[in-house]
Amino acid sequence: MAASKPRAVISGGAGFIGSHLCEALLASGNRVLAVDNFITGSPDNLRALQDNPDFELRQVDVNKGVFIDGDVRYVLHFASPASPPQYDSNPIHTLKVGTVGTMNMLGLARAKEATFLLASTSEVYGDPLVHPQPESYWGNVNPIGPRGCYDEAKRCGEAFAMAYHRAHQVDTRIVRIFNTHGPRMQVADGRAVPNFMAQAIHGEPLTVYGDGSQTRSLCYVSDLVRGVLAALERGDELPVNLGNPHEVTVLELAKTIIRLAGSNSGIEHKELPVDDPKQRRPDISHARELLGWQPEVGLEDGLARTLEYFRSVLK
Repeated sequence: MAASKPRAVISGGAGFIGSHLCEALLASGNRVLAVDNFITGSPDNLRALQDNPDFELRQVDVNKGVFIDGDVRYVLHFASPASPPQYDSNPIHTLKVGTVGTMNMLGLARAKEATFLLASTSEVYGDPLVHPQPESYWGNVNPIGPRGCYDEAKRCGEAFAMAYHRAHQVDTRIVRIFNTHGPRMQVADGRAVPNFMAQAIHGEPLTVYGDGSQTRSLCYVSDLVRGVLAALERGDELPVNLGNPHEVTVLELAKTIIRLAGSNSGIEHKELPVDDPKQRRPDISHARELLGWQPEVGLEDGLARTLEYFRSVLK
């Protein structure tokens, strides 16, 4: 490895967003150490990087401590189950990785005098009473509902980041990530895009919860990664929304995916899950001003790219 290059440590590096970030960090001239416990991530997501001398992958549970030799310039904490089926299956681990895991990664950043970036989430806004959601909105979260293990862990993670910034002068960043899609999403992720795409490809009815009038705003992964790198380079300690402000109803999304897939699938309505957000759209004016960032990939273009990936894995 070229020791002159800055080194980034990323937890959840074998996950969907984490693996794309590893590629982008390498491409921007960093050495990268990805750590992952493979509960939801997969080494397959990083197979293209395995022969890169500037890349290393280690199996690590960040809840049990993070001990890294050598220099570290950036610490990015992306480890966490990120969809309702994943955190329903691992609620205690989800709580711990957002709290204890965040503290351990912040401890690494403090020890190495590194810049720390927390992957937070739009779920800190809960089922929002303000629309679109600006960073100044404190949210409407049910702490004891089925989503509480994820939502409150991320909110606590933000509090940890601010506490380390204030008490120990750690250089911290917080990005609140809205719905993101692209290659390497898990087929059984449980969220709308993977569900709809798998069902459309197989000619099965697309499952829409409720009447489908609830909205989502979908950002393509390449845009999201650009935003994360911009936050790492130009951000400050306060949270910044990263997402695509183009809002679409879930029913419109289902119909668009059926059309793009050339599928004959119908639509099947089921009961709306508890605490399912009715609206989700980021106010990204702060990201535009602070980072000079906004998404560039349109909804249908991004969905077509994601669909191509799902066709390749659903053979």
